[in-house]
Amino acid sequence: MIDRRSIAGYDWLLFVVVILILGIGVVSIYSVTSASEARSPLYMKQIYWIILGWVVFLVMAWIDYHEIARFAYPIYAVTLLLLVLVLFIGRTALGAQRWLSFGFFNMQPSELAKISLLLVSAKYFSDYFPKKGLNLRQLLVPGGLVLLPVLLILKQPDLGTSLAISSVFFSMVLVIGLRSKFLIYFSLMSLMMFPFLWQFFWNRLRGYQRERLLTFVDPTNDPTGTGYHIIQSKIAIGSGGLFGKGLFGGTQSQLKFLPESHTDFIFSVFSEEWGFVGIFVFFMLFFFLLLWGVEIAYKAKDVLGSLLAVGIIGLISFYFLVNVGMTLGVMPVVGVPLPLVSYGGTSMVTTMGLLGLLFNVKLRRFMLFY
Repeated sequence: MIDRRSIAGYDWLLFVVVILILGIGVVSIYSVTSASEARSPLYMKQIYWIILGWVVFLVMAWIDYHEIARFAYPIYAVTLLLLVLVLFIGRTALGAQRWLSFGFFNMQPSELAKISLLLVSAKYFSDYFPKKGLNLRQLLVPGGLVLLPVLLILKQPDLGTSLAISSVFFSMVLVIGLRSKFLIYFSLMSLMMFPFLWQFFWNRLRGYQRERLLTFVDPTNDPTGTGYHIIQSKIAIGSGGLFGKGLFGGTQSQLKFLPESHTDFIFSVFSEEWGFVGIFVFFMLFFFLLLWGVEIAYKAKDVLGSLLAVGIIGLISFYFLVNVGMTLGVMPVVGVPLPLVSYGGTSMVTTMGLLGLLFNVKLRRFMLFY
């Protein structure tokens, strides 16, 4: 049963903020793709994905999150099975083997891994919540739960998604806390092992992934190759000035100098057209969204609700910071979308589902029984 205060205290401001961010995405996609003669414009497809996203939002908000968490381990097992199947029968595109084809649609199991890892981590930590902080023994099982899907996703390869789902785990560990003695030992061991770990990590990267990291250090080293994205993105953002060049006025995006302008580099398009003032408004909208999530985590009814909220905010923050950071050239290009803004159905539906789950945690604060 839900208290009537949950209805009276409905977050209408939140809905306005989410709709404004979604609107920014659709308008930016319309701006850079409207000249295309495609029969089905991308901005219309994005609107269809948004409608489907709202349906998923309502479903995730309506079903009690305790009931959803009961199936955390079965969902996790199914996700691992799908990730293994991708390695054998997955569809390959642009050098990556990430999709399972079911005839009428393609599924990307790594997107499901975000939700399943969020559920299983929150479920485990809430069932075995350490009041005095985590030690090494208490990290072994949840660490293993994270490591398995991360390794499978790295094999596809998909460095961005593997880092993203790791952020769910680390955000929960950060909030729960580590025991001081373990933290000191862990820090010292990490410093001592860093050269060996870096060598291990570097040897397992693909050639193009190494080039991306080297380009991050010096984009001008290959200005027409691996450094082209970052250089064009910086030019687009900087040329926006204070008030921007206006809708359809961006030269870098409209003249096709900016690659992936409707997906990973959509922030550069928006910055060029709306300038510093537009960027400020955009940041404030996301800041409100993340602050809203922090408040839900703080006031949640139980540990499970708090950890779910922390994981969701950690994941959305990761995508926001990394995407904006790579367009500004302060982070390596790892190919992650800007939540609620970049074109793409999978990212849109997943993000809306996570927001629905976050709203679910807030709604259940007022439940009389569960």
